[in-house]
Amino acid sequence: MNRTTLIATLAVLGIGTYVSMSSIYTVSEVEQAIITQFGKPVGEPVTTAGLKFKVPFIQDVNPIDKRVLEWDGNPSDMPTKDKLYISVDLFARWRITDPLQYFLRLGDERSAQSRLDDILGSETRNAVAKHELIEIIRTTKNRVPLRDVLLTEAEREQDIGSLVPIQKGRQLVEQEIFAAAAEKVRVFGIELLDIRFKRINYNESVRPKIYDRMISERRQIAERFLSEGNGEAARIRGNRVRDLNKIQSEAYRQVEEIRGVADAKAAEIYARAYNQSPQAVEFYEFTRTMQAYKSIIAENTTLVLSTGSDLFKFLKGMTPDGDPASAQRAADNR
Repeated sequence: MNRTTLIATLAVLGIGTYVSMSSIYTVSEVEQAIITQFGKPVGEPVTTAGLKFKVPFIQDVNPIDKRVLEWDGNPSDMPTKDKLYISVDLFARWRITDPLQYFLRLGDERSAQSRLDDILGSETRNAVAKHELIEIIRTTKNRVPLRDVLLTEAEREQDIGSLVPIQKGRQLVEQEIFAAAAEKVRVFGIELLDIRFKRINYNESVRPKIYDRMISERRQIAERFLSEGNGEAARIRGNRVRDLNKIQSEAYRQVEEIRGVADAKAAEIYARAYNQSPQAVEFYEFTRTMQAYKSIIAENTTLVLSTGSDLFKFLKGMTPDGDPASAQRAADNR
């Protein structure tokens, strides 16, 4: 074999190998493929994994993911039925069930994500606008609120702390969005698997008002507790003053009783001491009269006494110089 023949043989083998490689492709377990010829799909979609063949050079392989895919929308501000603006963050799960329809209408995953943004965002806005905020936030209809144990019976009868009743709840709202959106995305060869609210928050313009209302409610509860505390403190202070007055009154009564008993005992002792003889009685009368003089007679004191008075009995015998006659004259002058 000469050199020219060898080169020709190698060239034919190289071209054959290149053609063979161009006609062979593989499909993995997580993919499906659409074969296009000059940009148009040909044949049925390839949905099974393995080694496949195509016409080389004129046919192209367009892989399409068949796993469960994620859609995570951006938070969007929207109004509720009760005119409260909230920021809703939604996420969903979807997959491609009709790759041919998906390829013809969307082409790639980026276009699919954009279309899901439009459809799910629109349906979420419609659902939120038809329901009040409490329906979107709460899930359980028959939820029993935790009541403050310090609530009075009157406050319990006023249903303080009771929850606003709901008719649907967040899960049913999610189901409404899912049902409406699933019908619209099916025409693109997409199956919507699930949809959930990831976050619901108040709009920035509404949030200060909500916080102010929460602060006002907390302040009302604090004022109620403060009022109850002040009432209890007043009751305790009143009881303290009452008990103190009672103790003081009881102590004063006991003091007066003891003092009365002591005075009676002292009078009894005095009586026994001065009743032992007539001279003792006279001495007692004299000392008591002298004590009375000391209490009632002062400088420039004028007394008007009868001659039969016990006080006058000792005064009529007293003179500045000790003369009984002068004492009699002084008594007559008086």
